[in-house]
Amino acid sequence: MKIRKAIMADAAKIAYVHVESWKSTYKGIIPDAYIQKQTYERRTNLWNDNLRNQTVFIAEDHTGNIVGFAVGGQERTNDYPGYQGELYAIYLLKNYQGIGIGRRLFRSVTQQLRRDGFRSMLVLVLADNNARYFYETMGAKRIDAKEIMIAEKKLTEYVYGWHQL
Repeated sequence: MKIRKAIMADAAKIAYVHVESWKSTYKGIIPDAYIQKQTYERRTNLWNDNLRNQTVFIAEDHTGNIVGFAVGGQERTNDYPGYQGELYAIYLLKNYQGIGIGRRLFRSVTQQLRRDGFRSMLVLVLADNNARYFYETMGAKRIDAKEIMIAEKKLTEYVYGWHQL
């Protein structure tokens, strides 16, 4: 498994992982109709924009297929004093979860955040998403819980933080 920085030519493959991982991760959490609206084309457009402005790390299998990605940057809400950075996303195709790729992507993002001068980090994760246990294993402490709306469904989102990267 190879972890590297994404390039513009990776946008469509990242979009594929994004859409497919949403289908497996959020099934039964987010309404199906909303999940089905996530298209490869719209996500490709999103990742074309993201790749211009953010450092994205991807995981490639031995054949060069992208099987996961992670991205982070400056904390976006300013609601949590003392937290400078944010892990925006880690997504892996279902068949590649639980074998250490997420840890490697996580480390790549945290190393980049440190290089960018950030010393602490947040991540927001739906309470019903089992990925929250991954963040707890990686040393995060839950610092907040808030209600959000996705597709007219009220969900709880946890805010986890690392005081020191």
